[in-house]
Amino acid sequence: MRTIRIGIVEDDPACAQLLVDYLNRYQSEFNQEFTVSLFNDGEKLVERYQPTYDILLMDIEMAHMNGIEAARHIRQRDSSVTIIFITAAPQYAISGYEVQALSYILKPVPWFAFSQEIKKSIDAISKRQDDSILIETGAEQIRVMLADIVYFESIRHTIIIHTLEGKLSVTGTLKDFEAKLADRNFFRSNSCYLVNLRHVTGVREQDSVMSNGESLRISRPRKKDFLTALTQYIGGSR
Repeated sequence: MRTIRIGIVEDDPACAQLLVDYLNRYQSEFNQEFTVSLFNDGEKLVERYQPTYDILLMDIEMAHMNGIEAARHIRQRDSSVTIIFITAAPQYAISGYEVQALSYILKPVPWFAFSQEIKKSIDAISKRQDDSILIETGAEQIRVMLADIVYFESIRHTIIIHTLEGKLSVTGTLKDFEAKLADRNFFRSNSCYLVNLRHVTGVREQDSVMSNGESLRISRPRKKDFLTALTQYIGGSR
């Protein structure tokens, strides 16, 4: 069971602390590990957002950027993260559907409703846990979640795996990785790159713009197929 990465976006310190306390209780009662990051406004989360989170617990009414607006920005970069709105205003629930929110919990947050939503989220995440790959780096084997891989790069006889946490170097070929990751939403954009469509935030002329800010060249013969694959991925991830 891997650690679940959770972001809490809440401008009320008392409510933020309650959510942290509830997560600690959940860890204790259900033997689940969390890593938790706190943000006191949607703007702070969006500023340098990368798709590193499994779950976002997000307040809606905040001073600088409300939760709905923050979620719209996040969905441009991350179609998979589970969003749960924490709100005192139930009229916002319909807006949550626009950003594919899983659900919303009304304040004051009750433990039972909170624990049920977290369980539902973890169950959905567990179904995706097969989405990983075993990487051999020398004498060591490392399991890497596919969602954490931004792209593979071929340099001579070495494959550089660019992940959210850094880079891994392995021996092999892009062709081998392309075969291993068939039907896993990776696309060979040119002879040097195998990109994770999850991390493509846009296409600018002949480049794919990645979630880490890098621009990777798309070969001209592959561009049409690349755009088709990206469109299908976005449509299927909703």
